[in-house]
Amino acid sequence: MFAKVSSLGLFGLNAFQVDVEIDISRGNPQFDIVGLPDTVVRESRERIRSALRSCNINFPVAQVMVNLAPADTKKSGSVHDMAIFMAVLKAMRMINGELDGCSFIGEISLNGDIRRINGVLPMVMLAREMGVKAVFVPYDNAPEASVIDGIEIYGVKNAEQLIMHFRDEEKLSPFPHYDIPEAAYNEVLDFADVRGQQSAKKALEIAAAGGHNALLIGSPGSGKSMLAKRMPSILPPLTFEEALETTKIHSISGLLSEDMPIITKRPFRSPHHTISSAGLAGGGTIPHPGEVSLAHNGVLFLDELAEFDRKTLEILRQPLEDRKVTIARASGTVTYPCTIMLIGAMNPCPCGYFGHPKRKCICLPNKVAGYLSKISGPLLDRFDLHIEVAPVEFEDLSSKAKEEPSSAIRERVIAARKIQEERFRDTGITCNALITPDKLQEMCPMDDSAEKLMKNVFDRLGLSARAYDRILKVARTIADIDGSEVIKKQHVAAAAQFRSLDRKYWTGQK
Repeated sequence: MFAKVSSLGLFGLNAFQVDVEIDISRGNPQFDIVGLPDTVVRESRERIRSALRSCNINFPVAQVMVNLAPADTKKSGSVHDMAIFMAVLKAMRMINGELDGCSFIGEISLNGDIRRINGVLPMVMLAREMGVKAVFVPYDNAPEASVIDGIEIYGVKNAEQLIMHFRDEEKLSPFPHYDIPEAAYNEVLDFADVRGQQSAKKALEIAAAGGHNALLIGSPGSGKSMLAKRMPSILPPLTFEEALETTKIHSISGLLSEDMPIITKRPFRSPHHTISSAGLAGGGTIPHPGEVSLAHNGVLFLDELAEFDRKTLEILRQPLEDRKVTIARASGTVTYPCTIMLIGAMNPCPCGYFGHPKRKCICLPNKVAGYLSKISGPLLDRFDLHIEVAPVEFEDLSSKAKEEPSSAIRERVIAARKIQEERFRDTGITCNALITPDKLQEMCPMDDSAEKLMKNVFDRLGLSARAYDRILKVARTIADIDGSEVIKKQHVAAAAQFRSLDRKYWTGQK
């Protein structure tokens, strides 16, 4: 007796089709699974035997051979349990419903319950592309899967429901399409809580408007972390395509909640400085996304930047340029996207008071140099904005005046992003920080005074080609906030001002 059932697999972010083929024939009773299964897949034999017993169905006393095709692709995880279970039932003639056009993904427990799995969204997206009509998923994964239009989703709680559905005894109803709610910002930290620091707030507004990386440097208690943690409140909303991209990464990592099956707000990830290289960039035998990919289309905030291991920080250099992380393992190569805004915060020295206007630094010069040298020149060059966060004055802290709320700043950010959306239509570019070198001159026209000032800045500061490009992109964003199509002298001057801290703190440091 032969049967064939469709399933789906996942390697990294890429889903692939899996055909579960089963042959039940006379011979010594045994149950084998072939097709490069890992240990978890092979263990499904015992889960399926027990699940059948819970449904009062005897496992066949025969030679049972299951093949997971394509046979040369590694299969991992418990995602194929439901498909193997249905293949056994079909081969035993225990169900009479038509399985063509259906795919099954999910884990079966010993008592027949269907348990949730990770990575449902990318697998359902592939099923729709393949022309599959219906996908049967664990009930807890159904809201996530129902985000995708054009395919029927059935949420299954236990094996009994499956059997009754395909015996036409009690049909399951397709899960209703999930309507994505508008992102709410009520519970997000607000810039109105931050007293003073007008210059730093303006710099972070520019960063949010253009998708730029920013480095905050200042003494302890000046408000660096407080400012950075309020970035989500001023970021523009995700587009539907960006939301799906981001949700796919969180789906395979098992980070989606039942209440919110799709990411509606830009991610904000803030790993501790003890994080490993694999935790930051991704890794493992089957490579999983790291923090840099989990922050895709959002913000990666590295607090106490100089406390991170230097080798760990250097891993960020290539992803910040390529906007993707490629992890190679013996089992294959996986690429995860990582279009992020990198926000760093650090003290200028171990005691924190180097350059402080009122408190004396107690660090020896070599200690200061060693501390700052943890941030290499190439990594520092990848920060578009260098922001000095000065100590807060008493007048600002005691003032009764209300600070500008995040909602007002976000309106200006969204207005600037709409200008960029029109400018970059049909180019694949989403914000100024992502302007490619071939389009830089076209997208960033300067008037004569701005061009003259840029030449002076370039010569005087000895800028690298990358620094030149980044100053020009920041000037483009400042011009967008001002509503100017052409970059003017004041826009270049403001952008250049945000590249001065490396001269103040890093000049002469080794």
